[in-house]
Amino acid sequence: MNAELPAGYRRIAERRIREVIGLGFDDFTVGMVIEHRPGRTVTEVDNLLGTALTANAAPIHTDAHYSSQTQWGRILVCGGVTLNLIAGMTVRSTSGLTIANLGLDQVRFTAPVFVGDTLYAQSEITARRRSKSHPDCGIVTCHIEGHNQDATQVLSFTRTFLVPTDPDSIRDATNY
Repeated sequence: MNAELPAGYRRIAERRIREVIGLGFDDFTVGMVIEHRPGRTVTEVDNLLGTALTANAAPIHTDAHYSSQTQWGRILVCGGVTLNLIAGMTVRSTSGLTIANLGLDQVRFTAPVFVGDTLYAQSEITARRRSKSHPDCGIVTCHIEGHNQDATQVLSFTRTFLVPTDPDSIRDATNY
């Protein structure tokens, strides 16, 4: 099997390939934009679980009658749920091999999210450098945006994380 590998896979043995999860430090270039797919449609269960797990008792997120009397006219998805869904969409490619999250900064909720909205994420690499304290790692910073099905931005934030400089050694050691 000498054929070129499909994008997103690596050869692990003769006639055997494996999906690639996460990028290594050298895969990131400043200015690169990654569009994350698939999108994710927000469900009522997502919102209820998110509010329950965080003990968020705000009726705007859980009480349909209360919410119907607000400017939104319906339940507003909890911002924490939106943040976690959008951040989660970015992990497979940007930080699937991450060693640590270092920061979430400049979090802005820019438009409301409702049950039934489909969210999409994109990451722009804004900085990268070798780690001084972990020489086998690099520090990557992304500006992340979430948009709904109408291309309206609903969220933006900056995320910084630590990734390996030799991703294949991590993949080999962990069977990834």
